[in-house]
Amino acid sequence: MSVTVDEIAGDVIHRAGDAKRFLIAIAGPPGAGKSTMADNVAHALKSRGETAEVLPMDGFHMDNAILIERGLLARKGIPETFDVRGFLDIIRAVRPADQEVLIPVFDRSRELAIASARVVSPEHRFIIVEGNYLLFSLGKWAELEGIFDYSVMLAPPIEVLEERLWARWRGYQLSEEQASAKVYGNDLPNGRLILENRRRADVTLEMA
Repeated sequence: MSVTVDEIAGDVIHRAGDAKRFLIAIAGPPGAGKSTMADNVAHALKSRGETAEVLPMDGFHMDNAILIERGLLARKGIPETFDVRGFLDIIRAVRPADQEVLIPVFDRSRELAIASARVVSPEHRFIIVEGNYLLFSLGKWAELEGIFDYSVMLAPPIEVLEERLWARWRGYQLSEEQASAKVYGNDLPNGRLILENRRRADVTLEMA
């Protein structure tokens, strides 16, 4: 399916009607372009006079110290390396639009989450949640089923993800060996897991 950001913005405004709060999920594997899509949708909504904020799932990464203790640092990003309960609590707190909610944001350059780094206020009508496991059908992530009002799945071909992931890790000045470990030892296996265990989305984009 080929759908533009402006078309998505128009669709969610139409579906939202007079709702005070409308949750949009943008899901997909590592390297799919979720953050960019979320920011673009937020911009498109704001350009139409709406209020919107982005809520990134990456802010709920477990700290590296915990991952080292559990032997999971090399697999950072798999479902078991997130604070799922904390993420679910925040999503449920955001849902009714009756209070200010502070959310953490992940700093990839430092590989750590910064607590209370962004504010979701009751005045934000559209909340764009972006992350790998928003439509994941396994484990505790399945509790997200039915909580989003609209969902977009980004599902580029594996070869496109591979190219983007190489560019990402090289951009962080990793050696070829380190980048290869990230791409083939973690990110692409995660990507396949996500694509093979996803719930149906309102819109699925398999862009090249």
